[in-house]
Amino acid sequence: MNFKYLTNGIIKENPTFRLLLGMCPTMAVTTAALNGLGMGLSTMFVLIGSNVTISALRKVIPDSIRIPAFIVVIASFVTIVGMVLKAYIPVLDQALGLYIPLIVVNCIILGRAEAFAFDHSVGNSLMDGIGMGLGFTLSLTVLGSIREIFGVGSLFGIQLFGDAYEPVTLMILPPGGFIVLGLGIGIINWITVKLEKRKEEKSKAVSTEEVNA
Repeated sequence: MNFKYLTNGIIKENPTFRLLLGMCPTMAVTTAALNGLGMGLSTMFVLIGSNVTISALRKVIPDSIRIPAFIVVIASFVTIVGMVLKAYIPVLDQALGLYIPLIVVNCIILGRAEAFAFDHSVGNSLMDGIGMGLGFTLSLTVLGSIREIFGVGSLFGIQLFGDAYEPVTLMILPPGGFIVLGLGIGIINWITVKLEKRKEEKSKAVSTEEVNA
């Protein structure tokens, strides 16, 4: 079990800000922090379950039917999520609506099944599912929080400002979603460039010390 796969999905291969996957639910449900958190956790559950199951069955799934097999596995976990939300969190189920069943065709999940789980061990696939799920959940929650704070003046339904606050309605409309997403992508890219430069500087310093030694 390699724990580096756990951190890949948070920044380096963040599905929202780096890979730009799952844009449909990202734009649609992040009008509120709770919606983003709920969608992220639901997707994370499906990611973990499908990754582990597909990895465990990878040696018995014929290559010619692997995509239909992936979809059946993913759909099973999505059905579980849908039933749990309807039974225990009906408000969130109504808020997310059609986007819960559409997790079945979410390119993040199918992509990880094809590109990772089908070629790696169960342990590494578990780490990948958790990492990608955390990255997606954090991204959606941050986007939803920013849009809710500026667009409604609340966070997780709790009012943050007084009656004098005038909400920026644009932030809960589609253009606002693209604006916040663009800023998020820019910030993540800036952080990534800074980290890469720091690694290069460290490697050069080590090389110089070795030459001098």
